[in-house]
Amino acid sequence: MTGANDDPEETARAPWIPGPRPAADDHADLTSSLRDIQDMRDARSGRDAGADQGPPGPADAGAPAVPSAEVAGPVPELPHRVLKSLLGAWALSACSAEETQAVENHLTECAPCADEALRLRDAVGLLHAERDLDLDPLLRSRVLENCLGRRPARIPVPTWATPYDAETARLDALLRDIGESEWHAPVRLKWFEGERRLHRKTTVAGVIGHLLAVDGLVAASLGLDDPLGAGTDELSPTERTDVYWDSASRPPTRTVREPWREQSHTLIRTVSFAGRGVADLTVTYGDFALPLRDSLLERAFECWVHAEDIAQAVAYPYDPPAGAHMHGMIDLAARLLPAALAGRRRAGLASPARELVTAGAPGRSLHLEIEGAGGGHWYIALDSPAALGSRDHAVAQVAMDAVEFCQLVAGHVPPEEAAAGQDGDREAIRDVLFAAASLSRL
Repeated sequence: MTGANDDPEETARAPWIPGPRPAADDHADLTSSLRDIQDMRDARSGRDAGADQGPPGPADAGAPAVPSAEVAGPVPELPHRVLKSLLGAWALSACSAEETQAVENHLTECAPCADEALRLRDAVGLLHAERDLDLDPLLRSRVLENCLGRRPARIPVPTWATPYDAETARLDALLRDIGESEWHAPVRLKWFEGERRLHRKTTVAGVIGHLLAVDGLVAASLGLDDPLGAGTDELSPTERTDVYWDSASRPPTRTVREPWREQSHTLIRTVSFAGRGVADLTVTYGDFALPLRDSLLERAFECWVHAEDIAQAVAYPYDPPAGAHMHGMIDLAARLLPAALAGRRRAGLASPARELVTAGAPGRSLHLEIEGAGGGHWYIALDSPAALGSRDHAVAQVAMDAVEFCQLVAGHVPPEEAAAGQDGDREAIRDVLFAAASLSRL
């Protein structure tokens, strides 16, 4: 079968599928190929300019060939239009070895095709490598930073509330990305109490219900609606969670996401409009209390810890918080450690105090060195929560990675198994590690 003008070059051929070939990344550097083509064009231009000076010498008998892979079979004789149509595939290194050799031989003889080949190779260099479809977790903060740099917010979010804002947004992004069935994936919540680890089984939806119920303590302190209902008695976080789970007529589903996210948005808006004085408002957690600025930092820490619990349950990648936010979380834990250590001592779970000092005076201390993003140095008073931690009075040192220390505080790593660099008074080190784990709860 021939074309309309019976041109042999227009003869239709059966479709041909080339065999396996190397990927584009396996070929030589594109820059060297471009340089070879340009050198051959320059050499050809020189020969054309001197064509009237006599017959070519032995060195000019033939045009140099572009270096290419060895061709096993004969190079096919392809018409110009076919070779031109292969230039795009050749630029992407998608031709077979025989086609590649035929195209490169043709480029030494055809200036228009050589120019087109240079343009196509330049275009290939602009193509981006394949990227993961998952969004960069820092993308939101970068976009907000850029937007606020151009037009600052009229009512900015307080600095002490930004960790909670960031962690709730990250968890919400995870929840948006999981399927309907994954909301019922089993999750095991772990914490440390006394001398042993405890755990409770729930689901992804149950974890969000837990966060909703405990965040309600902060909401109630601001005069906002309590998710457990008006007139709810003062309960601990664990008791509030049990009340919420027990009051549900059926196991929580993905419908719990909307009230949880709306509550977090309302908290951020409220503290942003309330002004500076609200930071010192007291939030009661049953047997202890925190100022609002520390309470939102504690809720940010809890949100991150449970987001990781959910991510593990649904096999989803999840990164730690930003370094500055993690530093604040570690600092809060370090400030709570002396009181936690004193509480364990009253319960007979820690060694007795050795050197009591007056309130505010430096006393026996442990040097806590946290490494990695968000790390730093803290000095923990050992004998009294009112004493001042001091470098000069340090009797022991503990060095830990930032994420691992946070996992210890969350009750996810037993104190005996904490991979910590330890030096000095072993009894003081043990007491502080167990006190750190005792900060965890459901």
